[in-house]
Amino acid sequence: MAKVTVYNMKGSEVGSLELNDAVFGVDVNEHLVHMAVVQQLANNRQGTQKAKTRAEVSGGGRKPWRQKGTGRARQGSTRSPQWTHGGVVFAPTPRDYTFKLNKKEKRAALKSALTAKVNDQKFIVLDELKLDAIKTKEFQTVLNNLKVEGALVVLNDNDQNVILSARNIPAVKTTQINSLNVFDVLKYQNVVTTKAAVASIEEVYA
Repeated sequence: MAKVTVYNMKGSEVGSLELNDAVFGVDVNEHLVHMAVVQQLANNRQGTQKAKTRAEVSGGGRKPWRQKGTGRARQGSTRSPQWTHGGVVFAPTPRDYTFKLNKKEKRAALKSALTAKVNDQKFIVLDELKLDAIKTKEFQTVLNNLKVEGALVVLNDNDQNVILSARNIPAVKTTQINSLNVFDVLKYQNVVTTKAAVASIEEVYA
């Protein structure tokens, strides 16, 4: 089993924690991780882009000049793509970019991403993360004590003091167990969580 050091909010070591290999010690499947990220980004796309083809732009009802005898190139419409205000060739149209990944593939991808963070020593566990009030400065002090800049903070509960204290820090995002995803795990330099959150992750994904 992988073992990580447990810190307190002052950045001092207060113990260690053994992680479940079924979640934090799997073989990293880079292909599944890639597919999970692509799926998440694709599913977030609106797909509402639209441009008009030559059949949709206004005008161009008649041939601009006769076929032969003018010395100019033959033209059939003033709304052909080479004309100003003409239609777009192969114009984009609204479409749905979403595609599906199996539940097992999603779980395996998330486990791979978490395992990679543990292997890179970017998985930081706190004994607890509690703030008495909404204070961004206090939350930043906790990060400074841990020597962390960018971080995905995984919470076990909807602690508004922590969530609201962290939201104005650009390189920090808070999330809960049910919203944990591969993209966020990879995007942020570190994953900061608590012993209670680790237990919940192992309970859900083991």
